[in-house]
Amino acid sequence: MGIRPYRSSDLESSRSLWAEMVQHHRDIYNDPSIGGDTPGVEFDSHLEQVGPERVWLAIHDKSAVGLVSLIVNGEEAEVDPVVVSSGHRGLGVGRKLLDHAVEEARKLGVVCLSVKPAARNEEAVSFYHSSGFDALGHLYLFKWLGPSEPGQWKTGPEIFGKQFDY
Repeated sequence: MGIRPYRSSDLESSRSLWAEMVQHHRDIYNDPSIGGDTPGVEFDSHLEQVGPERVWLAIHDKSAVGLVSLIVNGEEAEVDPVVVSSGHRGLGVGRKLLDHAVEEARKLGVVCLSVKPAARNEEAVSFYHSSGFDALGHLYLFKWLGPSEPGQWKTGPEIFGKQFDY
């Protein structure tokens, strides 16, 4: 398994990985509307935003099994997303992708590198924490204005003596 830069021929496999990530978010939030009707196509706007030179793929047996992007803004950057196909999770693919993005950020002189996993994505939070992302920089708080259903939110962590749902 190797990591290589994105190529224009990777569009469909990248869209497929993106759609798999969106499906995971739909599952953990029990919300089939996340990502709209064609979630894989959202990759196109992401690619336009970050540029193909900041997207890398994990390749196994000539197939894309993972994707990582680096969003650079001066000396700060964000790794978003790290996606690994369900059949290749737990094999170190995500770690290799993340390590690659971290090394690319270092080469660019990035001083502050961040990640923003979905709050309910406990696996991702654990993965990033074990990878050294253990300092809080910003908290992204919601005030839900839409209709709510019982059980839509889970009781979450306490921070600074305040209870949060997620």
